[in-house]
Amino acid sequence: MSDVSVSFDRMWSDLEPVGRESATGGYRRYAWTRADHDLREWFVGECAARGLDVTEDRAGNQWAWWGDPDAQPGVVIGSHLDSVPDGGAFDGPLGVVSALATVDALRATGVTPEVPLGVVNFVDEEGARFGVACAGSRIITGALTADRARSLTDADGISMAKAWVAAGRDPESMGPDDDALGRVACFVELHVEQGKALALTADGGSDLDDPSRAVAIGTDIWPHGRWRIDIPGEANHAGTTRLDDRRDAMLGLAVVVQSARAQAARLGCVATVGKVLVEPGGVNAIPSRVTAWLDARGTDEEAVRSTVRGVLADAGSLGATATEESWTPTTAFDTGLVSRLRGILPDAPLLGTGAGHDAGVLATHGVPAAMLYVRNPTGISHSPAEHAEPSDCHDGVMALTAVVSDLCSRLGPSPAGAPR
Repeated sequence: MSDVSVSFDRMWSDLEPVGRESATGGYRRYAWTRADHDLREWFVGECAARGLDVTEDRAGNQWAWWGDPDAQPGVVIGSHLDSVPDGGAFDGPLGVVSALATVDALRATGVTPEVPLGVVNFVDEEGARFGVACAGSRIITGALTADRARSLTDADGISMAKAWVAAGRDPESMGPDDDALGRVACFVELHVEQGKALALTADGGSDLDDPSRAVAIGTDIWPHGRWRIDIPGEANHAGTTRLDDRRDAMLGLAVVVQSARAQAARLGCVATVGKVLVEPGGVNAIPSRVTAWLDARGTDEEAVRSTVRGVLADAGSLGATATEESWTPTTAFDTGLVSRLRGILPDAPLLGTGAGHDAGVLATHGVPAAMLYVRNPTGISHSPAEHAEPSDCHDGVMALTAVVSDLCSRLGPSPAGAPR
């Protein structure tokens, strides 16, 4: 095993217990919690051990630099360390660990980047605590205003502003950060695949031994959004209220869930009701209100919008109201950068995805961005069963190292959108 593989495996082992729930085996690494603090401290320690200079932007994202990005914008790699509720180990951390291992790989071969190289840990990518995904990158790009971000609340009613105060931060300092973004010439995010396209052969069989399918190049992110749906009802006694006299908000939820499945199937999209709050929440009380969150995605923007319109029309017939909490149109990664990655990794397949990422937020803002995906043998993600084989992870580091070696060199042709 190479020294770089040893470095990768050691970092992976160090992260394994942080925020892990023994009862489920999944992770609860939520923004601005103790687990998040420990992850951020780990990141600072690993960067310091490599002599990288760590700074933070106005959203709390951490940037570690090899070289001076204020003298010349640099190449940035990395991802995030937070998780969904009871999530897997690979979604996010694989990209951060691989980025640090790439620094080790460059130094092991005596390579010094000719442009600055950055490693980033984006905060609150999953939105598990406050409900808005990619909050860290959305705040610094202005896609999420500071006022709205500060007012977001978690399940316990704690606002992001109060969470910042509890973490020893000034929420008034939150906001767009053109200085941080100006240091980024391009961003390449490595991520575990959140599907099983790389594990499948052309005829639908499974092939986990093909080395050419261990890593893919991302081309685009499908349009996707989140909607909050408030369904009214009337609280009453579950044992004494006649069925004909009930206004049960939970029945409205059932309509919304069924509609989401039917509309998505009809239009070739995916739609999910994955989070629900019920009031008053008693076993023997008829629900007076249900709040549900709808997630909808697909390859075609109009199909996604039509899916949601159908669901909201069904919900509206029950007196429900809806609020769009986020919407991201189709995000195509920088064509020049993708072309350059294809030249560096000619055998890597191309892959679009329905999963949102910080790379997509930066791309929408005009920062040249692209992604690499590491094969997931089962396709399961956002679950403790999420997985990638160690050999594929090591191949991912090798691919990322090859990409960085090329992008950080002043030599050779540079397509539009790629740094020189």
